[in-house]
Amino acid sequence: MGSSTVGLIVKETVEILWKILQPLHMPVPTSDTFRKIAEEYFNVWNFPNCLGAIDGKHIRINCPAHSGTMYFNYKHFYSIVLQAVVDANYRFTIIDVGGYGKQSDGGTFRSSDMYKLLKNKQLNIPLNEYLPSTNTLVPFVFMGDEAYPLLENLLKPYSGENLEKDSECFNKRLSRARKTVECAFGILYSKWRIFSKAIETTERTADNIVKACCVLQNMVIDKEGVQRHLKDIVFFPAEMAMQRPQHSGRTADNAKLKRDTFKIYICNNEIGYL
Repeated sequence: MGSSTVGLIVKETVEILWKILQPLHMPVPTSDTFRKIAEEYFNVWNFPNCLGAIDGKHIRINCPAHSGTMYFNYKHFYSIVLQAVVDANYRFTIIDVGGYGKQSDGGTFRSSDMYKLLKNKQLNIPLNEYLPSTNTLVPFVFMGDEAYPLLENLLKPYSGENLEKDSECFNKRLSRARKTVECAFGILYSKWRIFSKAIETTERTADNIVKACCVLQNMVIDKEGVQRHLKDIVFFPAEMAMQRPQHSGRTADNAKLKRDTFKIYICNNEIGYL
C-alpha cells in the first residue's frame, strides 16, 4: 500500500479507538469515581483525600510547518505536551493533549480545560471530607510538582532550601504518592514504541495517536490488572485529634492553609516500613 493510504488508515483507526474506548476505559470522572480514587490512594500510597497525580510529558514530533518556535521545548526538540492525571493504579483519568512544547507545565495547566473546570467548580470534585481519624475538614486535592500553582484543590511541595523537618516530611510523602504519574508515563513509553522517536504526522493526528495510546493503556490495566513493586507498609493513625495550624485569621479557601493542614496530618501519621 502507498504511504498516503497507510496514513489514512492510521488516522481513522486512532480516531475510532478513542471514540469507542474512551467511554468504557476513560469516562469523565464522577464524584463517586473521585471518592474511589481517593480511597485507593490512601490505601496504597497513604495520602488522604487525593484525587490523582498530575504532570506533563513532552511527546516528540516533527517540526510542524509554519509553527516557528511554538513547539520547540527547553529540551531542544519539537513536541506536543500530554498533561495527565493518574489514579493509584497508573490509569489515566484526565488527559489534555496538544499543548505547545514551548509552554511550561504550569502554563499548559492554566490553558487546559481541566483548569477552567476546576476554577469554575465544575469538575465533580466531592465535598470536603474529614482527614482519617481526625475532626479536620479538608478538600479533595490533586498533587502536582513545583511547576504547578498552589490551589485549594491542587497541592504542590514546599519550595526553598533548608526547609523545616515537617515541610520536608510532607514533600517526601507527596513525592512518593506522585510517582504514580511518572510510572504511568514510563509504562506508556515502554509499551507503545511509537514514542521512541518523533511522530511523523500532522499535529492533529499526533494528538489523536497519543489519546489512543492512553486509552489503550487503561484498557490493558482494566483487563489484566497492574503490578506494583513496593514494600509492604504499615500506617499508624493518630489516636487523638490533630493539632491545628496557627492560621486562625485566614479564610477557608486559603491554599497555603490547606497545605499546612495536610502537612500537620502527614507529620503526625508516620509510615512504618516492613
